[in-house]
Amino acid sequence: MRYSSNHSGTEIVAKNLDIPWAMEFSPDRRLFFTEREGKVKVLSNNKITTLLELKVEARKNDEGGMLGLALSPKFAVDSHVYLYYTSKQNGNVLNKVSRFTEQDSELVDEVVIINNIPGGRVHNGGRIKFGPDGKLFITTGETWKRDLAQDLSRLGGKILRINEDGTIPQDNPWRNSPIYCYGNRNSQGIAWHPVTNTLFASEHGPSGENGWRAHDEINIIKPGGNYGWPEVIGDSDNPKFIDPLIHTGDDTWAPSGITFYSGNRIEEWKNSLLVANLRGRHLRIINLREPDFSNIKSSYPVYTDVFGRLRDVIMGPDEFVYICTSNKDGRGEPIAEDDVIVRVKSSPN
Repeated sequence: MRYSSNHSGTEIVAKNLDIPWAMEFSPDRRLFFTEREGKVKVLSNNKITTLLELKVEARKNDEGGMLGLALSPKFAVDSHVYLYYTSKQNGNVLNKVSRFTEQDSELVDEVVIINNIPGGRVHNGGRIKFGPDGKLFITTGETWKRDLAQDLSRLGGKILRINEDGTIPQDNPWRNSPIYCYGNRNSQGIAWHPVTNTLFASEHGPSGENGWRAHDEINIIKPGGNYGWPEVIGDSDNPKFIDPLIHTGDDTWAPSGITFYSGNRIEEWKNSLLVANLRGRHLRIINLREPDFSNIKSSYPVYTDVFGRLRDVIMGPDEFVYICTSNKDGRGEPIAEDDVIVRVKSSPN
């Protein structure tokens, strides 16, 4: 059953949004978020302010537009906001990452950090986050052109790693290349384990494509790793490819944003991986085995069909969990008040 009001330890903190995609808290506890049709907004003291509106490629049933958002690790000093978005460039649909500066309740002074990321109607990737090493990680999709994922001369179907100014880190797997790993179909979530700093990523499988079933994945990301798409789906007996930590088999989750819960308010989720699922319409809790947290202890859904399609999940500075819905993207069933951002204050179990 769908609820548009409070439900089992949750509360709606923002409503009537237009397809929110990414969220991040600033050091002063403001919640920055994107809306896929081209806006960047901030929620502070129960008030929403629009900081930026851009013309982007964001048709209702497609997957491009204003996607990922990341705040500079030095945001309190430099006020830099990084955005991943889809646009028409010289007649071609492409994705780019740009840096803006927050000034007087606006985002100004765009500087393109990386360009010419393949774009299309679907499979645009789009998640960006700064890692523990201070580098910016970027997920890209193969835009329904499967062979891009294995082509190291193209940026589609990869996870990229760059310096905050767009230059290439000297310790990247390939010299003068932003590519960190490849063979990824359409990753929309990245997160680092709070104990080991290991990078995890979510990835959409080929549900309904050429008769294949879902095989959505959660992967442990290794520099230079080949995650198989389109040569394999799910597990492989070929040592050339890295098997997923977990895949969904014939079930479809359509996993998007992920985060590790490192707080203390929700004790049973401590150090668990939280996965926002679109088609699966639930928040997935994945507990990992100590000491290396590289094997799954348990995996279970919460809030199934309660809020609809879930696009992103983060932990706030208050140690509560925040999720945003994607019910107005042309693939959901929006109800009154959609789309929303929800604060989760306790486990429903």
